[in-house]
Amino acid sequence: MRAMHSKQETRKAMLARRDALKPDVRIEMSLAMADAAEAIEFEPGTVIAGYLPIRSEPDLRPLLARFRARGARLCLPVVVDRETIIFREFVRGGDLVDTGFKTVGPGREAEILDPDLLMMPLSAFDAAGNRLGYGAGHYDRAIARLRAKGMRPRLIGAAFSCQATESVPIEGHDVPLDMVLTERGLRRFPESL
Repeated sequence: MRAMHSKQETRKAMLARRDALKPDVRIEMSLAMADAAEAIEFEPGTVIAGYLPIRSEPDLRPLLARFRARGARLCLPVVVDRETIIFREFVRGGDLVDTGFKTVGPGREAEILDPDLLMMPLSAFDAAGNRLGYGAGHYDRAIARLRAKGMRPRLIGAAFSCQATESVPIEGHDVPLDMVLTERGLRRFPESL
């Protein structure tokens, strides 16, 4: 696997790998991720941000259901403008609405929460825990806002193992992951692939 030279090249190559996975394979891999997520430790009442899948992303719904059963308070990202996402509480039976970028999430009636643990979608990751998102910078800005409030949320990328690459191009504002969850298990950084 050669190192890519730009974020755009890396993103395109890794998303093509993910997109090539058959839907039934992605389902099985997502269920394996839910099993592996049992290794993520947290106290009851911890606010955990997940996401609902778009395109060929891992489906975190089984994992989120397990987190809820373990006492987590769940929230989902909501795009409020082209630059900003916030996290609204995700309760069982709550209405979901269009939240931008082909995503759905809790509506305006749901409480805005600051997550203690942030499960993030990504395009690629490397052995140093560098993460490549989709290019809009929503999560980078959300992490910066949380840190400005004095919070240090645990950052866990959610991806399929085929999205691992030798090196993710990084910039000064990029924040490395604490862990990545794949169908092969939970990987803490730094660690070799």
